[in-house]
Amino acid sequence: MINFNRPPFLGTEFDYIRQAVENQKICGDGPFTKQCNEWIEDKTGTAKALLTTSCTHALEMAALLLDIKPGDEVIMPSFTFVSTADAFVLRGAKIVFVDIRPDTMNINEKLIEDAITDKTKAIVPVHYAGVGCEMDTIMDIARRHNLAVVEDAAQGVMSEYKGRALGSIGDYGCYSFHETKNYSMGEGGAILIKDESKIPDAEILREKGTNRSRFLRGQIDKYTWVNYGSSYLPSDMNAAYLWAQLQEADKINNDRLASWQKYHDAFELLEKKGAVRRPIIPDECKHNAHMYYLITESLDTRTKFISYLKENGVMAVFHYVPLHSAEAGQKFGRFHGEDKYTTNLSERLVRLPMFYGLEEKESDLIIEKVCEFFK
Repeated sequence: MINFNRPPFLGTEFDYIRQAVENQKICGDGPFTKQCNEWIEDKTGTAKALLTTSCTHALEMAALLLDIKPGDEVIMPSFTFVSTADAFVLRGAKIVFVDIRPDTMNINEKLIEDAITDKTKAIVPVHYAGVGCEMDTIMDIARRHNLAVVEDAAQGVMSEYKGRALGSIGDYGCYSFHETKNYSMGEGGAILIKDESKIPDAEILREKGTNRSRFLRGQIDKYTWVNYGSSYLPSDMNAAYLWAQLQEADKINNDRLASWQKYHDAFELLEKKGAVRRPIIPDECKHNAHMYYLITESLDTRTKFISYLKENGVMAVFHYVPLHSAEAGQKFGRFHGEDKYTTNLSERLVRLPMFYGLEEKESDLIIEKVCEFFK
């Protein structure tokens, strides 16, 4: 069976984990954590990057730093993972879902402004499949309405919009380094901070409400509790695992892009025949081959397609069930406007195996079985 995902592994991870152990510094903010933070800052140009225990926690930090309160409203797409909404629901916010674009599966930027009320505090664009949302329009709306923008760039490491790294454009950006992502530390994430003046608050929040970061830099003689916070620091052993991959980020990226392009070329004829629709990448976007999906003609076709692939040794999966249709989504949010594409496309989308090190014989088999089904 060709699994849907295979966590990235280069072979140097064990060496770095051993170094972390030998350094006797395996808690948070050790040498490897700092190297990962600096790598993200260099790659994205953000003022500050801080590794977190997950992208979920990065989103929670953003909600806390924005001082989201009960009764506030936050606009986002319904076609996303639960963490995007949970981070703001935990603060008492009401989630306002809007429809997605049919081309990129991203939030439809043209529908955002109509969903804004006097309670709206933030917009949360989700860069689906590592393909950037229309950020110029979103940032313009946010500026005109005095709203914050939190980029859910969980899938967007190494992707760009008009030459700018995803996650570095809004007020805050959130990355994921879960085992299913292009670069992994098992469980982990990062928060990107655009405004330098927000960095001290973020460090305090991440360090259980203490000013320990300033203490470790030698800026104060002792540290103490100064504000509310929690423990959002990953172990330096996890960061050591991630560091091995960030050092080879281009190698991993190029490998995935090659697999993605091979799929894309192979399924061109199927799309011309009307059997499937392939992913669409706008000219202004540089993607990272986080996933390769096909959109089938119906839910019934998708169900049969996934079963056929499984019977033939290929594990393919569908993706998010729209949040507004879930029990919690109905409790904590509402859908603004018409659900023209969100549910329809979510029921027809299929994700094919995509991971670093996908072998030629594996991709050949996958392509063969996909084409066989649609014959």
